[in-house]
Amino acid sequence: MNQQLAGFAPTPMVARMENHGRTMLKVAMSTGQDLYARTGSMVAYEGFVQYEPNPPAVRQIAAQWVTGEGAPIMKCSGDGLLYLADYGADVVVINLNNDSLSVNGTNVLAFDAHLQWGVEKVKGLAKFAGQGLWNVEIAGTGWVALTSRGTPIVVDCGRGEDETYVDPDALVAWSPNLKVKGKRSFKASSLIGRGSGEAYQMAFSGQGIVVVQPSEDSTDRLRIRH
Repeated sequence: MNQQLAGFAPTPMVARMENHGRTMLKVAMSTGQDLYARTGSMVAYEGFVQYEPNPPAVRQIAAQWVTGEGAPIMKCSGDGLLYLADYGADVVVINLNNDSLSVNGTNVLAFDAHLQWGVEKVKGLAKFAGQGLWNVEIAGTGWVALTSRGTPIVVDCGRGEDETYVDPDALVAWSPNLKVKGKRSFKASSLIGRGSGEAYQMAFSGQGIVVVQPSEDSTDRLRIRH
């Protein structure tokens, strides 16, 4: 039986964050290198790892993109291996090098605690969505793990002069330096009985990337805040 299951066993770590399969994140934990992770995302760990849900240092920031009590972030510290997942969603690992990324709050799985982060209003969309839309911006040098409902596509917006249009319900993340504007449209799903009325896309231009998932998960996508 051990031989039959050998292909699923953990492999030696070569980086701070790695994928274990498509849908699980493996993090090498060590003293002094704390991690922020989505509350409830821990599926297993080895060694000595401690958790602090809704830590005071992030409570006010995290409250910007959630409703109800508490923040969706826990602080992880200690030594060992930590495994995280989010209901079988694909995991995308990114190593920021003095760079920044704007991410939908529901797609944030984990990131190094020393990174700078905050909740930012998405510019250029206020007239399409009342008071505007909000995203989590993460910056600095360190590791970030995102989730995607299916294997995502990464679009390089700097390859031409044409704008890149994305349905907000399928958007995962983008480079914050991209210019963003809204475009009204007639949502195709209204033609087949799944919805009705106008919708809008987000148009991106400039140098940078856009990460798009193959699923229109509208449960918490770019929440409209009034």
